[in-house]
Amino acid sequence: MYWIAVQLLAAIVLLLWAVRMVRTAVERAYAPQLKRMLILAGKSAWRSAGVGAVMAVALQSSTAVAALVSGFASGGLMTGTTGLTLMLGAYLGSALVASILSFDLSLLTAPLIIIGGTVFLRGHTRQTKQAGRMILGIAFVLLSLEMVSEATAPWRDSDTLGAVILYLRGDLITSFLFAAVVTWASYSSVASVLVIITFGASGLIPFEVAAAFILGANLGGTLIAFGMTRNSDVRARRIAAGALALRGGAAVIAVALLYIGRPYLPHLPGSDGLQASGLHILFNLIVLFIGMVLAGPVHRITQKLIDDSPADGDLNLAEMRSSAFVAAPTGNIDAALASATRELLRMSEMVEVMLQPVMEILQTGDKNAIRRVKLLEPAVDRANREIKLFITRLDWDHMDTDQARRASALAAFATGLEQAGDIVSRQLLRLADQKLEDNLGFSQQGWEELSDLHMRVLANLQLANNVLISEDVESARDLIIEKDEIGMQERRSMERHFQRLRSGNPSSFETSELHLETAHALRRINSLLSGIAYSVLGEDDALIAAQQARGV
Repeated sequence: MYWIAVQLLAAIVLLLWAVRMVRTAVERAYAPQLKRMLILAGKSAWRSAGVGAVMAVALQSSTAVAALVSGFASGGLMTGTTGLTLMLGAYLGSALVASILSFDLSLLTAPLIIIGGTVFLRGHTRQTKQAGRMILGIAFVLLSLEMVSEATAPWRDSDTLGAVILYLRGDLITSFLFAAVVTWASYSSVASVLVIITFGASGLIPFEVAAAFILGANLGGTLIAFGMTRNSDVRARRIAAGALALRGGAAVIAVALLYIGRPYLPHLPGSDGLQASGLHILFNLIVLFIGMVLAGPVHRITQKLIDDSPADGDLNLAEMRSSAFVAAPTGNIDAALASATRELLRMSEMVEVMLQPVMEILQTGDKNAIRRVKLLEPAVDRANREIKLFITRLDWDHMDTDQARRASALAAFATGLEQAGDIVSRQLLRLADQKLEDNLGFSQQGWEELSDLHMRVLANLQLANNVLISEDVESARDLIIEKDEIGMQERRSMERHFQRLRSGNPSSFETSELHLETAHALRRINSLLSGIAYSVLGEDDALIAAQQARGV
């Protein structure tokens, strides 16, 4: 019995890791395309729901979609009703993924491992390697489900398991709550649902217990997104609260109906696992249809219940100063450099808060957002001065080569962040004022190009922070490649802009200067953020990475 439990636990851990492996591979390879889909989601409720479903299928995770939606909503790039509908579509997409993977696809496991491993090992570009990683992740999901089925086979005639199932059959509320807690703790509703369906297909649990588990997993999956946004911008928290009210509330109502109507449940064809899979899809489809009707009213209710006052934390960032410099030991160079790194991360966070709402400001001229950005600029300037002053006061005579290189890199990155903040507050805000004053509007194509560029720069800011902390060579190469690709993206945007001018597009004529200056400013910000990679790679390795990006 002990060895069986170990095998089952190993299978579940492999399943969680495989689902995460697929998600991270898709995010790394196709992040700009996913964010572009989010930009296009707001045109209609049906489009929002469809985009959410497609993204959840691609990422095999509604939680990952929730994280992307949270970022967009925090930056003002997505309305609350759009974000809520998109989230409900993502829940339906994750239900479809779980149902597809629950079929017996064991014959595909070995070929997928061979193909995925070959693509990953032989691939020379980042996207090719991530495609191989994604294929391997799917193979490992199938392998883990086989392991779950094999590990639980000896339990099917167990008296102990029979007693547990008998109890759960009589207390569906406990089953519901247990599944909700396990799903929330595992941080993956797809993995939880797959295990439940596999248990049902193996004959371990009857349909009513599997149904209670499925409904509990839906509640737990919604709680994941709600907890993930608890410290986020108020707009992201309202979307998560709305999703919890709709999907979580529907799950509670459904389990109550299941409990009351259990004696009248019809006998459905197929295994208990297949029935549970069908229930999972049907439940999320119904919640989506209801949500598309009620998204507006629910969002208005969350606006009243969750106010703006202490929420965003943007204003507090300007006053947030750590005592790290004061406490840093003067005799320990490594500890002092670690303190400077922590301060740089705080400075980077302030720059991110300044950069994130730029597209919303360009579109709406939101005075509150402009005020928050301008309030942060002096704080960024002060952080730059303090970090460089701290680094210059270190004992450079007793530093080794690596320590001196690291200290110089930190000072240079602080300067780059300060200049990036200046570009946001002095150039991009000026362009927003000009656009509002002249009552101008970008063309649809131009706006999509700038939004895509903006989201890519935001993603590279996170990548730069990773390089700052870890000094990982592979991440540094990715950052240099991104710098080169952003430059090419700016040039392509300029070419398409001039094509629109030649075709006589009036919006392009009116906003020509604004478009070109905005694209150039974003590209300059990205170049400043990429500076940290050179201290890790050196000029020669960085040049090789850039040549690989161009296919040289």
